[in-house]
Amino acid sequence: MKVEFWLLDASYVVVRGAPEVRLWGMDREGRRVVMLERSFRSYSYVLPREGEEERVAERIARYSNKYNILGVEIVDRKYFGRPVKAIKVTLASPRTVPQFREAVAKVEGVREVLEADIRFYMRYMIDNDVYPCGWHEVEVEEVRNESGWRVDAVYLAKSRPQYLGSSSPPELKVYAFDIECYNPFGEPNPERDPVIVIAAARSDGEVKLFTADGKDDRGTIRKFAEDLVSFDPDVIVGYNSNRFDWPYLLARCRVHRIRLDVSRGGGEPAPSVYGHYSVVGRANVDLYDFAEEIGEVKVKTLENVADYLGVKKKNERVLIEGARIHEYWDDPAKRPLLLQYARDDVESTYGLGEKFLPFAIQLSNIVGLTLDQVGAASVGYRVEWHLMRAAYRFGELIPNRVERPYEKYRGAIVLRPRPGVHENIAVLDFSSMYPNLMIKYNISPDTYVPPNEPVSPDEVYVAPEVGHRFRKKPPGFYKRVLERLLEARRRIREQMKGLDPESPEYRVLDERQKALKVIANATYGYCGWVGARWYKREVAEATTAWGRRVITETIRIARDLGLTVIYGDTDSIFVKYEPEKVEKLIKIINEQLDLDIKVDKIYKKVF
Repeated sequence: MKVEFWLLDASYVVVRGAPEVRLWGMDREGRRVVMLERSFRSYSYVLPREGEEERVAERIARYSNKYNILGVEIVDRKYFGRPVKAIKVTLASPRTVPQFREAVAKVEGVREVLEADIRFYMRYMIDNDVYPCGWHEVEVEEVRNESGWRVDAVYLAKSRPQYLGSSSPPELKVYAFDIECYNPFGEPNPERDPVIVIAAARSDGEVKLFTADGKDDRGTIRKFAEDLVSFDPDVIVGYNSNRFDWPYLLARCRVHRIRLDVSRGGGEPAPSVYGHYSVVGRANVDLYDFAEEIGEVKVKTLENVADYLGVKKKNERVLIEGARIHEYWDDPAKRPLLLQYARDDVESTYGLGEKFLPFAIQLSNIVGLTLDQVGAASVGYRVEWHLMRAAYRFGELIPNRVERPYEKYRGAIVLRPRPGVHENIAVLDFSSMYPNLMIKYNISPDTYVPPNEPVSPDEVYVAPEVGHRFRKKPPGFYKRVLERLLEARRRIREQMKGLDPESPEYRVLDERQKALKVIANATYGYCGWVGARWYKREVAEATTAWGRRVITETIRIARDLGLTVIYGDTDSIFVKYEPEKVEKLIKIINEQLDLDIKVDKIYKKVF
């Protein structure tokens, strides 16, 4: 039979020596399900020296018994845009990959071992076009839930999933929680200080407070875990929960010798990649990760962010200084205030979840990281996973991550602001300037021409100031990726014009176009991140050089038109608003620089 399901979480285990991918999600009827994939196998690529493919393949085959190699195959791929012969080596178990990589790297004739560091379930999702927070259809056979997982059905996949898209997600059950700890000696210590209140807010409207019996929190933690499991949420949200709440609760469980078994797959929350805690079968989302990206809020406390976003105003809630929590617990007259404080905290957390989750869901779907990972991952990792998916589609081998020292390069231009109070000021903003420059000049690691490589001047673009050269043809890796992102965003924005802004479909599309913009704009910064697989300082340096030229030229044209320029920075300029002259400036920029610029804001007063 065929089942349509929405993917929430992914994991894998090795069962009797063979890997099993587990895809956790919901079907169209709202049932919680897990899909088991047992036919996929791990693999990596070996890059041999040119002309030695057959000999290297034979040498690798000698390791078949030691590492349980299932296949050795010479394939055609591209590496930084150049055609190469690579050896694809398939292994029976992902557990042997690290040892295999280390051994094969020493084989005579081997240049590099690639794609041996990709997590197995991510490899499966990339190769099979499976996207978190998206709908898929798959041929399945229902099997018994022998492990007692907290799901309505267990399926064994009989076909490759077909991706159906990222239309509206199912109705998700959300559980927000927040803990308060006894702290008479300052910073609470989980080896000593109990959790005195655990507050929970659920998407069914219930708010619950689990309180300690004096200083005994054993029952408190148990009741919290029972409530969470009973409600069976798809998404658990907290604020700074990966850094404080989860590790503190787990430490208290160790003190009491109890287990915090709250996952759908059985087991406790466990520290995972990017510093987040994985709750198998659910999405554990730390909302602080998204609050960090709000530049307007300098001190990102829960109450500050909730106040800024209009979730709960500070003057409408109880505020208690953190260091005095224990005083309010010890004083019977003050304890009701502490309980209200805990309630306000968890209601704020739930409200922030309503604000952040729609965007997080779309971001997860676009970059391919599960919902619990996408917030915890840095912007660089988000971009990279998107690029890795694109590389697979394009037949590009994924480079290894290499440790390298930080290399400085000159950034964007910043014009010194004109002092004083200025009235009637227009902000002119370039639409996705850096992505468009990278597309226009084909700026990419695979199109970069080293200084000592001879090439005809009419075959390359030359960056101003820095002189870096990039081939005009064929389209580079970054250009192809960015064109797809910007075109997808353009189509969505066009689609939104025909929808009611209050409709659910409009809101989903709006969050998606925002996520597409974020990833497109972050790609430039990724180029200069020393941790990037596709790192190339010259790419970042050339992009900012072209950006500086665009801003400098825009300022010159504006002044030639008689406009007063107040300020300029990165991809925008501030000018005295004179409508006719501004319209003329926009037209000239569009024609001469082939870039889109528009009036973003008009301020009555700037100082």
